[in-house]
Amino acid sequence: MFHPQGPTFWELARQALSSTQRGYDLLAPKFDYTPFRTPDPLLELVAPLIGAPQTIDSAIDLCCGTGAGMKMLRPLCRERVVGLDFSHGMLDVARELLSEDPEKAKLEFVHGDALNLPFENEFDVAVCFGALGHILRRDETTFLKQIAKALRPGGRFVFITAHRPSRLSVIYWLARSFNAAMHLRNAFLKPHFVMFYLTFLLPDVTKLLEAHGFHVAIHESVFPKPYHQACVVVATLEA
Repeated sequence: MFHPQGPTFWELARQALSSTQRGYDLLAPKFDYTPFRTPDPLLELVAPLIGAPQTIDSAIDLCCGTGAGMKMLRPLCRERVVGLDFSHGMLDVARELLSEDPEKAKLEFVHGDALNLPFENEFDVAVCFGALGHILRRDETTFLKQIAKALRPGGRFVFITAHRPSRLSVIYWLARSFNAAMHLRNAFLKPHFVMFYLTFLLPDVTKLLEAHGFHVAIHESVFPKPYHQACVVVATLEA
């Protein structure tokens, strides 16, 4: 549908009718051939905002998928890069794509829930790319508390977002229509599939982060068209 090696319409429909976890297990082998994966050129522009190579001890990629964020983080880290995802299928693909190298930071692949992280004061940086739409609004506080728990004092949470679009824009109404369809699907079908747009947007996310002990820096004009309206948020946990 998106690429000759990407999923077909019927494969995407099967995914959408599954649970979130099962859906990504099904999509994993073809995920990198969809527009749902954050492109490497965008991640390469985020990297300098995190730090220079070999300046970070450890980092975690939350909802890591097939490992795009881990690939970006590894040159920045001296010791350890962890990828966490609730999809075994995604983690299996990430393991295949990211080869071990004893001269680089150690890679760890963890099957787990971003709302219940098995880490405490372990990371200098946490990132999450392309997965914030899977965090329900009622779970945003839990999500940020878990990130704060996993980070060391002064650690940073880095992600890509945008300002809330105008209600007069096509993008706004396309997103609202998708969200309405997803709510309707979940009202009639179980297990639920969780994926919504218009989440973690500026300026609301700034207030949310500050309420959980983060100092927020917003980097705009980082990306070229057609991604030029996206921003990079670097939220630093109070030391």
